[in-house]
Amino acid sequence: MKETNYFNVFKEGGKFYTKSLVPGQNVYGEQVINDYREWVPERSKLGAGIYKNMRTFPFKKDTITLYLGASSGTTCSHLSDVCPEGIIFAVEISPRIFYKFVELAKTRNNLNPILASANTPEKYAFVPLVDAVFQDISQRDQVKIFLKNCDAFLKKNSYGFLVVKSRSIDVTKPPKIIFEQVKKELLSHGYKIIDERGLQPYEKDHRMFTIIK
Repeated sequence: MKETNYFNVFKEGGKFYTKSLVPGQNVYGEQVINDYREWVPERSKLGAGIYKNMRTFPFKKDTITLYLGASSGTTCSHLSDVCPEGIIFAVEISPRIFYKFVELAKTRNNLNPILASANTPEKYAFVPLVDAVFQDISQRDQVKIFLKNCDAFLKKNSYGFLVVKSRSIDVTKPPKIIFEQVKKELLSHGYKIIDERGLQPYEKDHRMFTIIK
């Protein structure tokens, strides 16, 4: 495995990997080679961002992250590998999926599952200020949810990542129009957009925006 410009992310044969925090563990059916877990871009928006050469990757050994829309923990498991001494506070609203994530968290001390709606950050006000906010939520008001959480939890001069699924906001408008609306909303709220990129072919009509507070 070769080191990459992304901290604790490795590459071999055109694929990206993280060194598993839990030796021998397979989280979602990914290929595992000598405890290096393949980061499958079709299963992880952050993984897709890496394959699309995202510019900013602030995750380090001890990074504290707020992850909104954790699902069963696919991406969070890779962040757990990348940030072994950090904490990932992971919010998920679906009880059925959440309990699958809880089982994963039992094997990784740096995963902190939170059963709540990301639209009500006051319900998890115990979360400290964080170094990064990552949101993967397919809802019409996904931008407002992201901004609300960045306002509440993101440290000054730290980074937020918003994955926008255009069809979830308005299926009647072209994705390009939706993405322009998202940019205007982020900028009008006082955040600086430092990177944006489409996630195709891994995710259709998705764009990841990177902001700094």
